[in-house]
Amino acid sequence: MRGSAVAREPGEPDGLSRSIRERRQRRELWRREGERSLGQNLAWIGVLGWLVVVPTLIGVFAGRWIDARWSTGIFWTVSLLFLGVCVGCYLAWQRVHQE
Repeated sequence: MRGSAVAREPGEPDGLSRSIRERRQRRELWRREGERSLGQNLAWIGVLGWLVVVPTLIGVFAGRWIDARWSTGIFWTVSLLFLGVCVGCYLAWQRVHQE
């Protein structure tokens, strides 16, 4: 056994087997349900957009409030803007992988 090998539980499929099984399941789902309509695809893109925009705006508004309250310039606005974008991108990434 090599040092880089990962120990697996008996009966647990390896990564390749799991990927193949998931691809087959997606293909069967596509065959049964067909392709999504243009409206459904646009709605899905809209949801992804809102998942990024809402945390970003919350970060901007919270940062502006903190900066105005404590007279810190734009330090908190920029910091929370960046944090909001990161959180929004993470949420969108999770949604894409969930789909």
